[in-house]
Amino acid sequence: MALRLVQVNFKARDDSALGRFWAEALGWGVSSEGPGVTNVEPVDFDWPDPVAVCVDVVTVPDPETVRYRTHLDLNTTSAAHQTGLVTRLKELGATPVDVGQGDVPWTVLADPEGNLFRVLEPRSVYRDTGPIAAVMVNCADPRAMARFWSEAMDWTLHEVTDDHARLRSAKGVGPYLEFLRIPVLKTESGRVHLDLMPYPGDDQAAEVARLTALGATDLDVGQGDVPWVCLADPEGNEFCVLTPG
Repeated sequence: MALRLVQVNFKARDDSALGRFWAEALGWGVSSEGPGVTNVEPVDFDWPDPVAVCVDVVTVPDPETVRYRTHLDLNTTSAAHQTGLVTRLKELGATPVDVGQGDVPWTVLADPEGNLFRVLEPRSVYRDTGPIAAVMVNCADPRAMARFWSEAMDWTLHEVTDDHARLRSAKGVGPYLEFLRIPVLKTESGRVHLDLMPYPGDDQAAEVARLTALGATDLDVGQGDVPWVCLADPEGNEFCVLTPG
């Protein structure tokens, strides 16, 4: 049994507006499965496919204060591409943010609802990831997080140190999932989480039981009677297990 990382979920005040921003930022298209939900994915994409981790934007009545434990890193292929992308993102409504990063080669921005993300300088490791280089999660213990997530998913662990861990789909495509050690973590609820999906024919309840045995815990975020299951990883990061598909 194994799970796939299929999308990053953003809670939003306005799913349509935030979805349009991310579609323009990534060069993807938008669709909707119903009121209050905007799906952002590559044009003509047959979801799910590890070649891309999509973005799902959901309007909620009262989004939590932004917490910066999970963010996207955007890929660039040249210095000119990075400069041009930052300029275009600002025109779309992104704003520069100073988080104490100092003199670094990447640019930190916030989307129109305040979610942080980074536009990276060109890096060879991300040359074939697509527009999203990595989904980044701040944590206290990258080694422990790598153990949990590499067992939770069918993704391959590429690198792990005391400060950083990097995983990627076993098929060698799409963005990376990375864990970065941060001395002081935010503890309040966040607005960005990961959605995992079992393979067709696998049992959602069995996967949830397996994750619980690995150290995940049940999480009640007021979701009510829904077909997905909300859990928290060993460091308290929310994620959802969707129905098989």
